[in-house]
Amino acid sequence: MILPLPPSLHMSGASPLAIAAADYEVVRQAVEYISAQARRQPHMEEIAAACGVSARMLTELFRRWCGLTPKAFLQAVTLDRARRLVAECPNVMDAALELGLSGPARLHDLFVVHEAMSPGEWKTGGAGITIRHGFHPSPFGQALVMTTPRGLCGLAFADEGGEAAALEDMRRRWPQADYVEDRTQTAPFISRIFTPGAWRADQPLRVVLIGRDFEVQVWESLLRIPFAGASTYSAIASGMGRPGAARAVGAAVGRNPISFVVPCHRVLGKSGKLTGYHWGLTRKQAMLGWEAGMAQAEG
Repeated sequence: MILPLPPSLHMSGASPLAIAAADYEVVRQAVEYISAQARRQPHMEEIAAACGVSARMLTELFRRWCGLTPKAFLQAVTLDRARRLVAECPNVMDAALELGLSGPARLHDLFVVHEAMSPGEWKTGGAGITIRHGFHPSPFGQALVMTTPRGLCGLAFADEGGEAAALEDMRRRWPQADYVEDRTQTAPFISRIFTPGAWRADQPLRVVLIGRDFEVQVWESLLRIPFAGASTYSAIASGMGRPGAARAVGAAVGRNPISFVVPCHRVLGKSGKLTGYHWGLTRKQAMLGWEAGMAQAEG
């Protein structure tokens, strides 16, 4: 039985994605609190009180949000687990992980097909390209979706009040493009991206990569990391035939404009450390835990 949302989060008639977004606000607070207090190993009641909900409600929110209990969620994103993923997978780019997945499971990826804009198109800063954009609720807070007639070209995230900054950050990547707010155009993308039942091989999500040649090569490597999987900057560099370019790979990963779909959140430091993330380390931890829950449900 799923408990109703607390009064502060009640959303009559809200869509599943809107409910997930509301749940994420509590999850985000919990992850931040636990990260700050990890050495003390705080009890569930303490964590829940810091988030303004009961321990029971916190557990139900986590279950509704990603299918895991808070304890299981935290185990899914601990440093120890990350280190095991790196140590146990001889080829982390192709690894099927410890969650019971075997072969090409439905949740292994988003069934993404991609193309890259030409170097000339990138060098013009997006001149002549019309990018339609809109903010929508997602399991990780407000998501900024950006599209061209050729497909999805941007996906970013913002906490409450940070929408304008997120849009400006994305606009700086292609300063000469024409930008049109059009939530009607972008809404179908948000549903495709965050509704696992819509991840179909016969209807792939088309994405358009806009960046330097090296960046595009790195982003293409990210697309080969399995769902709920992990890789490292050094493994990606080696896979590209450039074993000494781990730092450059890290910079390119940080400039990935299509978060989650092009899964830069699955890249760890060499030791397995959950390194920084352009849209916040808490959100990266949340994405890994959410994927673990989806994969566990599938397995």
